[in-house]
Amino acid sequence: MIIGVPKEIKTREYRVGMVPAGVRTLVGRGHTVLVEKGAGLGSGIEDEAYERAGAKLVPAAADVWGRADMVVKVKEPLPQEFPLFREGLIVYTYLHLAAAPECTAALVKSKVTGVAYETISPDDGSLPLLRPMSQVAGRMAIQVGASLLEKEHGGKGILLGGVPGTRRGRVTIVGGGVVGTNAAQMAVGLGANVTLLDISTDRLIYLREIFGNTIELLHSDPDTIERSVREADLLVGAVLIPGARAPKLVTIDLIRQMQPGSVVVDVAVDQGGCVETCKPTTHDNPTYEINGVIHYCVANMPGAVAHTSTFALTNETLRYAVALADKGFERAVSEDPALFKGVNTYAGHVTCGPVAEATGHKYRPLKDLL
Repeated sequence: MIIGVPKEIKTREYRVGMVPAGVRTLVGRGHTVLVEKGAGLGSGIEDEAYERAGAKLVPAAADVWGRADMVVKVKEPLPQEFPLFREGLIVYTYLHLAAAPECTAALVKSKVTGVAYETISPDDGSLPLLRPMSQVAGRMAIQVGASLLEKEHGGKGILLGGVPGTRRGRVTIVGGGVVGTNAAQMAVGLGANVTLLDISTDRLIYLREIFGNTIELLHSDPDTIERSVREADLLVGAVLIPGARAPKLVTIDLIRQMQPGSVVVDVAVDQGGCVETCKPTTHDNPTYEINGVIHYCVANMPGAVAHTSTFALTNETLRYAVALADKGFERAVSEDPALFKGVNTYAGHVTCGPVAEATGHKYRPLKDLL
């Protein structure tokens, strides 16, 4: 198989879909890997490293897309990449199609096979390809939020950990999954007063075993959300429903009740955001204010720490890329239920139920199409 690795074009997206070790693995198994020149520079990977691993460098993205059987990326394709789609091409990347109807329509129209990192899931319900970026984003949410709380950035001038004789900053985290857990770890490490809300009692019990009494753990319902958000200096949105749009758990009326200079970091923005006032931003213009509350809703947060993020991500994505390349699409997904769940579009149809519901497409089960 010919595998293509183009340079990411999303604003200030410095990650890359494959590292030289991945190239070496695939080339060693008889495959050809095309890498766009400069694709890895943002992650600190020189072109020469790819060449030493056996990749063939190509000068432009069109060459990668035009020659590859499978394109391996990090972020969802953008409109300028849609004309490069063609029938039968496999695009293996984060797709987040529930919040990207235009991309969904383009994939369906072109009959591209879209394999989404974020919906690949083993029988235990885990999301192994989402986990590393969720870990990064959760930790970054606290770093970013702590900075934005500084007065010079428009915040209320709160130091999350405080000092003796002052109150600690109050951090509210909505969602106790990987993002929320990592955000809580960072916030506790800074000495903040942390409240975490989740709808699963089993998850709350698990988190109690991890954190003990260092954070407040609450069952998530309208009353606890309202009380905890209103009191927060920093609110972190960390809700995920695999493949679907995030539910709007924090309303605009509730945001209006937060004190001016408070900060919202909605990590769920890739799936539409769990805060009603959330809208996607970029690293160029990361923040905006609503009623004096600072919102940070960058849709590719981990791209800011590209070296860490790229290596953490590709540690998990390579095994499925190898399976697709070695076995071909149909055999690979038929033999691996986790990879089967990752297929969002195939042969002109949407094959992921939550994506179909969110984008208005008819759902066709993949098993009916193979």
